[in-house]
Amino acid sequence: MKAITNGKFILPDENDEFQVRTGNVLLYDEMGIHAVKDAASFDAAADGVAPADILDAGGCYVAPGFLNVHIHGCGGADTMDEAPEALTTIRKKQAEMGVTAFLPTTMTCPWDEIAGALSRVRAAMDENGQGAGADILGAHMEGPFISPAEKGSQEETNILPADFAKFAPFSDVVRLVTLAPEELPLKNTAAAHGLETAPGDHDWSFVEQCEAAGVVVSIGHTAATYEMAAAAVQQHGVHHFTHLFNAMTGLHHRRPGTVGAALDTDARVELICDNIHIAPAVQRLVWRLKGAAGLILVTDSMSACGIGDGTYTFGGHEVTVRGERATLADGTIAASIATLNRCIERFQRNTGAPIEQVIETVTKTPAKDLGIYAERGSLAPGKRADITIFDDALAIHATIVGGVQVC
Repeated sequence: MKAITNGKFILPDENDEFQVRTGNVLLYDEMGIHAVKDAASFDAAADGVAPADILDAGGCYVAPGFLNVHIHGCGGADTMDEAPEALTTIRKKQAEMGVTAFLPTTMTCPWDEIAGALSRVRAAMDENGQGAGADILGAHMEGPFISPAEKGSQEETNILPADFAKFAPFSDVVRLVTLAPEELPLKNTAAAHGLETAPGDHDWSFVEQCEAAGVVVSIGHTAATYEMAAAAVQQHGVHHFTHLFNAMTGLHHRRPGTVGAALDTDARVELICDNIHIAPAVQRLVWRLKGAAGLILVTDSMSACGIGDGTYTFGGHEVTVRGERATLADGTIAASIATLNRCIERFQRNTGAPIEQVIETVTKTPAKDLGIYAERGSLAPGKRADITIFDDALAIHATIVGGVQVC
C-alpha cells in the first residue's frame, strides 16, 4: 500500500462534484485507489504503508490524472511518425505535463499512412502500465472525413468521404473520429444540384456505425450550418465538437453556424486555451455557457511542443514556430505547442473559475465523454490510481500512472 499526505485533494463530493479538501490521506497501489482517510486516523503501520511509500505532497494539489483527447505530438515526436519510439517519446513527455492518459491524434494523410499510425498505436497500447509514461487509450482520427472548406492545416488532397468500413479494422483502436457532417453522402441526387442540403438529405449510417462500435463522433473541420450541426447532436447522438471555433463556421447573429450549434446544445466542446487559438474573453464566454460538464480542455499540440522556435513539418506542411505561435506559410494558425498544464493555468486565470471545476474539464468530463468514467477521471475508491500533483502555478510535481510514479 502507498499513501499521499499533506495535500490539497481534489475529490468528488456526495453529488460527484469536485471540491478541494485538506486533512486527508489517499491510500492506493497498483491495483487502484483504496481509500481516502482523515489524516488523524491514518496509521502507516496499521494501514500497511511502509515509510518509503509515503509521498508528502508538500501542500500541493492532488488531483485525478489529466486526460488529453487531442494531441498530435510533443518532444520532437508526432503520432504520424513511422519510428515506433515516437509514441514512447510522446507518452513520457505527456506524463511530465501531468497527463496520465491520452489519445494520439492522426492527421489527414494518405490512408496507408493513417493505417500505419493506427497499427503503431495499437502496439503501443500493449505497453500501458509498464512505467513508460502516460497510458495510450486509443487514437483520435482528426480526418480524413473532413471538409475541404475548413481543412485548416490538413492536406486537402487526402480528404476522403466518410466510410466506416475504411477504419473498421481499427475500431478497437479509434476512440474518437472528427467528422464534417455536411460531407456525409447524400440519399438522393436532387440535393446535389447546387442547392444547400438539409440534415434529412444525408445518410447518417456512418455515425450510427461508429456509435455501435463505441467510437465517439466529433464535429470538426466543418462548413456545416447551424441546422446540420444541431441535427447531428439532437437527432443523431453526436456529443463532441473538435477544437471549438477553429476550422468551423463561426457564430453570426443571423447564421449561428457550427459554433452556434455547439453552444446551443448539450454537446461537449474541446477548447485550445493557449491564448492564441482562443482569446481570453471568448474562453470566459464559453465557460459561462458550458461550465465544467460541457468543456474539455485540449492541447492539439504538434511535435514542436517542448522544443522551441524553428521550422517543422506537420501534416505534410511546413510550420514555423515563433514563441508560442505555430503557423503555415500563409499565416494560418497550425496546431499548438501548448502543454495541458499550461492550458489549465491560463484558462483558470482568464476565467477566474475555481480550480476544482477547471480540473473537471481535463479529468471527469473527458472520461465521461469517452465512457471510461467508471475507471478513470476522479480520485474515488475502486478507480485506477492515476494521480497528478501540481502547485498553484500548475507546475507538475509528480505524475502517477496505475499506482506507479512515472515522473
